[in-house]
Amino acid sequence: MLPFEEADIQAAKSVALRSMAALPDPELDQVYEHVKALDPTGRRFAAVLRDTIDQLLNGEVTGRYDWKTLFKTEKTHAGTLVEINLQREFRFADGDAMDYQIVGIDVDCKYSQQFGGWMIPPEAVGHLCLLAWADDYRSRWSIGLVRIRGEWLNTGNNRDLKLTIKAAHRDKIHWLWRNEPLPENVLLHMDAADRNAVLAAGSGQQRLNELFRRVQRRRIGRNVVRTVAQQKDYMKRVRGNGGSRSALRPEGILIMGDYASHRMIAGRLGLPLPEEGEFVSARVTPSGPQHGDSPRVSLDGKEWVLAQPDDLVVPAPALPSHTRGD
Repeated sequence: MLPFEEADIQAAKSVALRSMAALPDPELDQVYEHVKALDPTGRRFAAVLRDTIDQLLNGEVTGRYDWKTLFKTEKTHAGTLVEINLQREFRFADGDAMDYQIVGIDVDCKYSQQFGGWMIPPEAVGHLCLLAWADDYRSRWSIGLVRIRGEWLNTGNNRDLKLTIKAAHRDKIHWLWRNEPLPENVLLHMDAADRNAVLAAGSGQQRLNELFRRVQRRRIGRNVVRTVAQQKDYMKRVRGNGGSRSALRPEGILIMGDYASHRMIAGRLGLPLPEEGEFVSARVTPSGPQHGDSPRVSLDGKEWVLAQPDDLVVPAPALPSHTRGD
């Protein structure tokens, strides 16, 4: 044997690995382009990840809003649910050896709530892997594609022989979306004193009223409403005719939903636009000279602006009538 130094051997291996990583991968490119075309903005992926976390929390039944309160078995089940829900959303075909077939190519799917924690099984080596990550505490998510190579995996004693990708090789991941905003879990992120006041407010209707009173100018998702109300008819509790909209109108608070007319009002007031199943509440007041060039909207024959803390409380105008096709 030639007297090569260990450092020389390792350097040669490093060069070989870099060369291998740099080789074209037409299958990866095809899957990447196809998935990107299915969801150019990433909105559908974000919704699936948000809904899957909410599905695990099951707030309507359990009242939970925090990932840390899940049982160990539920956290373990998260990856399977992400895999199922992505397949349902994008109608990926079943794979032969892996989870999916995308444009005729086998692709495995792995989810981790901890970035870099994807557990790769031995049978995935050589295959493409769709890596998903979502962190409810940071309100961020990522989706990427990588061709799994054995030399890029950590060694370990996992009883299923599953291994993680070495940190030094995460740069081999081709990110479709990286560190994107995850729809916010408002209950998790709101001020603790406000959250305690909401949850202690009594009936489901009273809790929802307190939620929209205390959490203004932020998008509030359907699952937060469901968790706070803990009632089957939770959406009815938001609407007028006895719901939070009519209860909070005397306090000057508007609750805008995902209807086009409501989104237009929110936009003109400079508020976040409610997406499907979301609401945004805000206290408004008639426009006066003191409001300068603040964003405004015309309702009930008056110009309205977002109220400042020192503005007098004035009953809010009625929101325009709408239909689901609005």
